[in-house]
Amino acid sequence: MQRPDWIPEGVDLEKPSAARCYDFYLGGAHNFAVDRELGRKVMEVVPNVQEVAVNNRAFLRRAVRYCLDQGVRQFLDIGSGIPTAGNVHEIAQAVDPGTRVVYVDNEPVAVAHSRSILGDNKNATIVQADLVDVEDVLDAPETQRLLDFSQPIAVMMVALVHFVPDSNKPREVIRHYYDRLPAGSYLGFSHVTGDHYPEGVQGLVELYKSSTNPVTLRTRDEVAGMLDDFELVEPGVVYVPDWRPDTEDDVWENPERSIVYGAVGRKV
Repeated sequence: MQRPDWIPEGVDLEKPSAARCYDFYLGGAHNFAVDRELGRKVMEVVPNVQEVAVNNRAFLRRAVRYCLDQGVRQFLDIGSGIPTAGNVHEIAQAVDPGTRVVYVDNEPVAVAHSRSILGDNKNATIVQADLVDVEDVLDAPETQRLLDFSQPIAVMMVALVHFVPDSNKPREVIRHYYDRLPAGSYLGFSHVTGDHYPEGVQGLVELYKSSTNPVTLRTRDEVAGMLDDFELVEPGVVYVPDWRPDTEDDVWENPERSIVYGAVGRKV
């Protein structure tokens, strides 16, 4: 295939990536045939996966707005993915143009596209790093330039940690971030589960084994355990449609069909 000029060098066009599949589910254009092939297979085992992705994006929007309502004006969005409508900086800077946003992703296409979008935005930037490399994220020059670690920061880990295997000790990784954050900071968090639809979601797990980002399912108790350093905002760990819906469109008759738990926690 002819390589489009927007694709960074070194990107493997033969192996699907979670960020690009998510872009496909959301109707974006920054994905390849291999991502669309995997995405269509996922749709066969989880037919509402596009709705799941849109709903998870709506949770991100509500979590960001909640943090803004608490007075937070700086955000660290880790695993931010390929930019689509309703990015953190768009939501936050519509409320306060001075809000500072640092995106983090390890996917080269996501990083390249983010840089092109953020080029003229002095209050937003992107860092290429992996969630588990805490110092690479928090001590990056871009992070240190934009974020004031003496003031509350809202960290977003939305639809991210299910790509971190148990061998990478995600609970300890989250604790490292907690330890570095000032009091009054927040964590917005969502995670795929097989609690109510194990067969279909397990099919998704099997399919993602062929990608650069295999999935680890976790139960509600396991998700809550990852967040136990934080004081959880009501209603705690719930399926994302049940986390502070602000329109009828956010409400699902069967919220468990979202297959994603969400929560927001505060560092006291």
